[in-house]
Amino acid sequence: MKSFFFVIFWYMSILQVWGQDDFVLQKQKSSAVIPFKLINNLVFIPIKVNGVELNFILDSGVAETVLFSLEDKKEVNVFNPVKIKLRGLGSENSVEGIKSTQNILETHGLQSTNHIMYIILDQSFNMSSHIGIPVNGIIGYKFFKNKVVKIDYHAKKIFVYDGIEKIKNSKLKKFTKIPLKIELFKPYLEADIGLNGKSKKAKLLVDIGNSDAIWMFQNDTLQLPEKKFEDFLGKGFSGDVLGYRAKIDAFSLGGFEFEKPIAAFPEKASIKNVAMVPDRVGSVGGEILMRFTVIIDYQNQHLYLKKNSNFKNPFQYNHSGVVIQHNGLQWVQETVGMNSVRNNYFISDETTTTTKTKSFNYEFKLKPAFEIANIRKNSAAEKAGLEVGDVVLSINKTNIHRFTLQQINTLLKSDDERFITIEVERKGKILKFKFELINEL
Repeated sequence: MKSFFFVIFWYMSILQVWGQDDFVLQKQKSSAVIPFKLINNLVFIPIKVNGVELNFILDSGVAETVLFSLEDKKEVNVFNPVKIKLRGLGSENSVEGIKSTQNILETHGLQSTNHIMYIILDQSFNMSSHIGIPVNGIIGYKFFKNKVVKIDYHAKKIFVYDGIEKIKNSKLKKFTKIPLKIELFKPYLEADIGLNGKSKKAKLLVDIGNSDAIWMFQNDTLQLPEKKFEDFLGKGFSGDVLGYRAKIDAFSLGGFEFEKPIAAFPEKASIKNVAMVPDRVGSVGGEILMRFTVIIDYQNQHLYLKKNSNFKNPFQYNHSGVVIQHNGLQWVQETVGMNSVRNNYFISDETTTTTKTKSFNYEFKLKPAFEIANIRKNSAAEKAGLEVGDVVLSINKTNIHRFTLQQINTLLKSDDERFITIEVERKGKILKFKFELINEL
């Protein structure tokens, strides 16, 4: 989504521990098919952890399997807990976590035993409120390391194979093959970036768990474009990730070219805890990858790309500057129409007809409550007077509970310079704000 760019990029302050945690195809099948949800350019898959189904983000940008936001899944058992410290994106300090071994992970014909996981104890780290669905964890390298993974963003299905030879050559010929290099359990490639009138080669992390198109790290040779704005880029478990957004001149990957994509430039304090491989310039994320069918082959170190129907979609961002998130549930009264009913009654030789006129019943349903989580400096929303913590009641005169979070964010990143009316509750008062979606780039 473009109103909230949630970026996941973890670095564990412990050494990798090897175990029998490979994913194995069950019942002698040659492949597995996993349906997924695509929200904000991120891929969400169901995985059973010790028998309990949870929602995971699939992310090539992480080395470990991490659990969080388990307050609604208290029955999940984890084994052999050991306390550790975890670090990640964000400018704050490390947080407490737990390392657990001998876990069993299962999904649609795949199983991993003795799976090592890391659990974040801080329940305030909650992705669900920003995504709009329950999100309980993130899985990365261990899902990819000994398999070939095909992500069909159009069909919203993942196909998992034991090897690249399981995919017919006739199908592979339709893809463009790009070299990968696996370093510190993560995949890197080389792309061409046009910035400030110059073109350069750039070593980028292939980061499926980053909803942006491109991330670029500022240094002495990589300067911000002149036209830019400060923004909230996302949240890591070490705090908020802040930085800038700007259009770059061009981006080219494997011969596929994109003009003026929107790139994010995180500030140095937000990435201080990230372990960088040599010569890395940034990341290529979901806003680029969702324009392709993607095949990732860690064993042979190749990435395969084939354009899909999203390829020519415009690059967008949140023009309003307001980030809206879930904030629990509320009871909402809804009217339900009752149709007229015609009844015939037979009494002796006469027929009597009665008609019930249309009426309404009222139902109370639990619906998500929404509030403003962040407002970009100098944005249209800030200038209009909206504030963090405002409870959103309606957008454009439509009750907020009729929207999903995805629909709200699609509306706020509209390319049309349209007016938005937002009604909020603030300290018991109902306030209404109207502002125009302005393209700052």
